[in-house]
Amino acid sequence: MYMAKLRVRLLGVLVSLTGLLAATGGRPVAAASPPGSLWFDAPASAALVVRDGRLVDGLGREVVLRGYNVSGETKLEENGGLPFASVADARTSAAAVRALGGGNTVRFLLSWAHAEPVRGQADMAYLAAVTDQMRAFLDAGIRVLPDFHQDLHSRHLFGEGSWYTGDGAPEWVVGSGSYPAESCGICFFWGQNITQNQAVTRASYDFWHNAYGVQDAFLATAGKTMAYLARHLTDDEFARVVGFDPYNEPYAGGYDSGETSRTWERNVLWPFYARFRTRMDSAGWQDKPAFVEPNLFWNANISFQRQKGGLLDAGTIGPRYVLNTHFYDQKAVSGVLMWGKAGDGQYAGDFGTVRDRAAALGTAAFLSEFGHPLSGPVSDKAPTVVKAMYQALDSRLPGTRWWREPMNSGPVLSGTQWQWDLYSGRHRELMNGNPGKVLTTGDAWNGEDLSAVALDDSGSPVLRQDARLLDRLYPSATAGTALAFTYEDRSRDGSTTLTWNPVPGSLPHVARLVGSGQYGVLVWRSNGSAAPTELHLPASFPPSSTTVVSDLGTAAGLPAPTGQAPIAVADEPGGTGGKRLLLTACDTGSVHYALITNGATAPSTSLLSAARVELSAWVAKEISRPTDPSSPRGRAPGAPAAGDRRPEPRRSSRPS
Repeated sequence: MYMAKLRVRLLGVLVSLTGLLAATGGRPVAAASPPGSLWFDAPASAALVVRDGRLVDGLGREVVLRGYNVSGETKLEENGGLPFASVADARTSAAAVRALGGGNTVRFLLSWAHAEPVRGQADMAYLAAVTDQMRAFLDAGIRVLPDFHQDLHSRHLFGEGSWYTGDGAPEWVVGSGSYPAESCGICFFWGQNITQNQAVTRASYDFWHNAYGVQDAFLATAGKTMAYLARHLTDDEFARVVGFDPYNEPYAGGYDSGETSRTWERNVLWPFYARFRTRMDSAGWQDKPAFVEPNLFWNANISFQRQKGGLLDAGTIGPRYVLNTHFYDQKAVSGVLMWGKAGDGQYAGDFGTVRDRAAALGTAAFLSEFGHPLSGPVSDKAPTVVKAMYQALDSRLPGTRWWREPMNSGPVLSGTQWQWDLYSGRHRELMNGNPGKVLTTGDAWNGEDLSAVALDDSGSPVLRQDARLLDRLYPSATAGTALAFTYEDRSRDGSTTLTWNPVPGSLPHVARLVGSGQYGVLVWRSNGSAAPTELHLPASFPPSSTTVVSDLGTAAGLPAPTGQAPIAVADEPGGTGGKRLLLTACDTGSVHYALITNGATAPSTSLLSAARVELSAWVAKEISRPTDPSSPRGRAPGAPAAGDRRPEPRRSSRPS
């Protein structure tokens, strides 16, 4: 472990020196755009802002972020508080996030303990190593959300013989207070330490009340970290940093007399976020939102755990803040409060609450953690629990209701699954520094095992969950506003294929076209952007056998972009082999639709035409009329009248 830390520090020094030599007085010279980039992948389109409750890029497109946390390795000591042992491993992981996991975003964990091991002194070598590993994802065209992570406040509260461990605050922070010997009592899950372990609760309370100036120190280090990243990333790279997550899973530790969870959020938590926001602005992050988390327990799905919150008294916080929350099904995790598996629409209400709270705050929502254990007594629930969570990210409706009431689908939510740990099952972590307690299995942290990926015996990343569940179709950039979206992944629970959203019998030609294949439907209102709407195409949708039926046209087999065809396929930026579907509609205020499926094998022209007629009629019946008053009544928005030839949409003068 000592040698691993030494390598990290030496690497960081070399990176720092290289950065200083290459960019004295400013950011490094801009690197070449990621492979596969097209004109609409410019830095201007990469930067995100909050507008009308959605994340929007510089081209005015509504953006959906999907991906993973990288990673719980940061919570361990074996690699010095870094997500990866080397930049090479970071690059391997970034490529796999794209190619295997279908992600376009990672929440990138940072360690306060390693960023400030000595009070008042930021560890420049650590920050250099962090920046270099982060760059591996940015160069692969993946957006990054840095997160100063903590669980149970600090590992330094726990002794060598402890049953549990933590991460977050440096040793000197723990040494500042007089905390009792840690003890959780009768705890079946590590999370019970949050409310039952007095060492954890008192140290957390002290942080929020800035005892011994520890909150001041954290904010100073956060400011130095943000300034370092802004200074050492190129403009192109920095544009793909979406914002900052100030603090993972905040909890008061304890409430003062008369204080409630709601007043704590108002009087303690929100002022902290305001202070962090000031640090962001001073460090050059003024154009990026803070991804702020409410009280950890505000949306717990166990009644006796739930606490009133959700930033109820913060007023309208957007666009400089994003509502950032987590969701785990604690009933399912408990093994006793939920018998059986998750089903269609299981979390529609829970995720609907997140949508509603974000709307009330006047901002966008982001689910920065969700998932389920992949080993242990409740792991049999994982295929259905995680499917139901992704279903709830896609739409606030159960599949059985989606086709009947698509306008109630709600905004497509962004989120990052916990987690993407390249070293899953191959750790060598001395728990709390104990050489007699070397952890190797799972996540090597408090008995958890949630990583969606691992390395096989040849050292190549492989998925630990069904690829059809993880590598998903989703609208990564919509040129306008997404009105309704659904995706039937046909993922499996053992040998059973889970189909929660079958095509209804009222659309027989669409059902025939889809067959037993995967499919998705996107309905959107255009905003005049010359840039296309983009959907991530999973690896299970090879362009040659992917079928699109849209008011823009039909395609059985997807062509490369030519600047003329409204339906095309292109590489995702980053050179990882990922593909994206491009749908170009340059008009304003019209409603467009697209069905994307891999179920058809050489469909006939007549079947494509019949499916298009059905979908056009469905859109005309179920989706609101366009704002364009010249649109004929009784015709599906964006669909040609019988016998009409659809005119070519207006094209951008920019090259593809």
